Amino acid sequence: VIRCRAAVAWAAGKPLSIEEVEVAPPKAGEVRVKIVATGICRTDEHVYEGSFPNVDFPVIPGHEGAGIVESIGEGVTYVKPGDKVIPLCLPFCGECSFCLNPEANYCLKSHLASPQNLMPDKTSRFTCKGKQINHFMWISTFAEYTVIPECAVAKIDAAAPLDKVCLLGCGFSTGYGAAINTAKVKPGSTCAIFGLGGVGLSAVVGCKVAGASRIIAVDINKDKFAKAKELGATDCISPRDFKKPIQEVITEMTAHGVDYSFEVIGTADTMIAALASCNANTGVCVMVGVVNSGTMIPIDPMLLLTGRTWKGTLLGGWKMRDAAPKLVSSYLEKKFNLDLLITHTLPITKVNEGFDLLRAGKSIRTILLF
Repeated sequence: VIRCRAAVAWAAGKPLSIEEVEVAPPKAGEVRVKIVATGICRTDEHVYEGSFPNVDFPVIPGHEGAGIVESIGEGVTYVKPGDKVIPLCLPFCGECSFCLNPEANYCLKSHLASPQNLMPDKTSRFTCKGKQINHFMWISTFAEYTVIPECAVAKIDAAAPLDKVCLLGCGFSTGYGAAINTAKVKPGSTCAIFGLGGVGLSAVVGCKVAGASRIIAVDINKDKFAKAKELGATDCISPRDFKKPIQEVITEMTAHGVDYSFEVIGTADTMIAALASCNANTGVCVMVGVVNSGTMIPIDPMLLLTGRTWKGTLLGGWKMRDAAPKLVSSYLEKKFNLDLLITHTLPITKVNEGFDLLRAGKSIRTILLF
């Protein structure tokens, strides 16, 4: 058993508490990882609020991390102690119908299909003050040591800087992949991105890499416009500057609407606006943002009847067991720059300060270090 620090959410809506937790050794098919760095993602805020499905308190959140394998359980062959890894918030069991489908990246063992508050054997590896602590998505990267099923880690290049590539665990991969994989943005096309947080700005990068000729960045926080333009946005607009709905503004800017739109906020209103912003016949709208559990979205069927495509994406459509090492290589080869998305770096003891920065719109990505 290892005793280490972790940020524990004891109840919804209460600040995370830095505690000493006990982390049990890995069982068969499991890996214990020393987390070196982890990002604060909006999804962790949903956990904090209690609006993320299938979460039981107390829980150790965090799902965007990178670390080093400390020990392995019986039967583990994919990694060995000392390997650098990225924990996967979307596992790859390699056995279900989706994992076996080359066009799919959703695993039926994921948190959307079944709760991952406990390990596959329905027990926890975390205890604190004599109480069982639940896992989050099987990975719980807000703990200095965490135990993860072998199917939920990706081995990466030993040269990778963990305080940067941790973003590949969720934020960057999701936004970048939404453009590259899900929308399949074409050269010369027009795009609109709603929401300029870490994921939205990663979608901007994806659209630029794909060769889009016009990238319209949409956010009510104008402080993010400079970063959006640095990453490739050609236009930056705020809905608060117009009396008409923003979808009408975008349609007028582009004659018939953009070829591709991306909703990276997670509200019903912005999802409808993003759908209406892409052109009526061949436009593709990708839902990236996570809405509160139970949210329903009313839409006019005519928005789809004319030919628009409305689709969602999980982790940018990547099969992350295979994709994470390749994305790390692309970063090391300077095909994209993750560093530009990191605005703050804090010790794990200041995790609540990191969430305050997120809520205030002052950070793109805050990295927590152990």
